[in-house]
Amino acid sequence: MSTTEAIKGRMRGLPKGKPFTTSRFADCGPRGAVDRALSRLVHEGEIERLSRGVFVRPRKNRFVGNIVPGVVEVVQAIARDNGETVQVHGAEAARRLGLSTQAPTAAVFHTSASSRSIRIGNTTVKMIHTSNRRRLQFAGETAGLALSALWYLGKDDVTPETVATIESAVGAEEFEKLRLADVPAWMASALDASTRGTAHG
Repeated sequence: MSTTEAIKGRMRGLPKGKPFTTSRFADCGPRGAVDRALSRLVHEGEIERLSRGVFVRPRKNRFVGNIVPGVVEVVQAIARDNGETVQVHGAEAARRLGLSTQAPTAAVFHTSASSRSIRIGNTTVKMIHTSNRRRLQFAGETAGLALSALWYLGKDDVTPETVATIESAVGAEEFEKLRLADVPAWMASALDASTRGTAHG
């Protein structure tokens, strides 16, 4: 069986619309042959290239055409492939949780790996290294999003109203994860104050 045939066979089991990386086919042949086979499948329209070494079987919608994964999903696929931990940048996290209306001008992520830029379609994504593992807790989870927002806002801008908004946005279970997380004293105090307020209310 040729490398291309082996890859095609494996690909039939992959869900449409979910990104995958070249490494998924590492056992289908030499790296050069795998790269050539994937390039051929891109040319034939079987798959789309999302970023270097990242592809997708497009999911078709009769109204809008091919639906491809968002930047976050592609970044997470790259992270899994590299064995790195990535967290949405605090500015974007704050916006998603309704704590800020300012949209970041670029897609930025914190990473446990080296700082670099990645091109995903027409978007340039900045990956910023952080050696502070506490910033990467609950990466990819709602609690992690809230944690990233809290770090970004900082001690002076995290008010009881801020914490209440976060608690409402993430739900009781994810908020409890936050309370038990390894965080600075000021953050733990702000989160505990919210809980005390609820208990007295």
